Amino acid sequence: MWRIGQLARMAGVSARTLRHYDRIGLLAPAAVDAATGYRWYGAGELERLERIRALARLGLPLHQVAELLDAPDAHLRQALSEAVAAVRADIAALTATVERAEDHLGARMSVLPRQTTVGARRLRVRRLRIEHPSELGAVCGGPGGLLLTWLDAPPDGGFGGGFDVAVGAGRAGEALTLPVRDVVRAVVPAGTGVVRAGQELLGWVRRRRMAVAGPTVEEHLVDGDGARAAVLEIPVRPIG
Repeated sequence: MWRIGQLARMAGVSARTLRHYDRIGLLAPAAVDAATGYRWYGAGELERLERIRALARLGLPLHQVAELLDAPDAHLRQALSEAVAAVRADIAALTATVERAEDHLGARMSVLPRQTTVGARRLRVRRLRIEHPSELGAVCGGPGGLLLTWLDAPPDGGFGGGFDVAVGAGRAGEALTLPVRDVVRAVVPAGTGVVRAGQELLGWVRRRRMAVAGPTVEEHLVDGDGARAAVLEIPVRPIG
């Protein structure tokens, strides 16, 4: 029989850990001296401790280790399969976070895109044909202004024959419903032009291997204090 300190040294754990295992019912000592309170452990406890540590190293939390210590092998394999799937999901999420950060650093973007899902939206619009982005300020940009543009990417070599837009038109406009959709969304920082922000967002979409799936929405908002903000939303879908 070994005292708690001896077992701790043999197994490479702390005496505090062994006391904790005892408190939560995971590893009780073989005997406790009634006079001194010393805990005594034997070969059976050493074997159980090694199994506890092995299961913990496989990524299982202690409450699950307690459930599986004496469970059939099939139950253990199922729990490990679920643990592996959870770890892979965590790795994928962390990898995506790193990729977004590296993309932002490499592209020197002024906007911080966020991919999300937005609900359906009913609008009243007036359709126009624009020859060049410089014309957009005359039709949209004031407080409460709404602009939809049908562009898959920044035009190469000029704007040629122009492009289609629609602006908010109140009750007199044409009815247009935007469905529930996945979008890349960004608030345009103060001092950054909307055209530049839109180009950065379209570039971000291409680098993420996505395609534009509908009209880009540009909305100019104003709060109760008169402060303004512009929000861009590009609907997207995966390529392939």
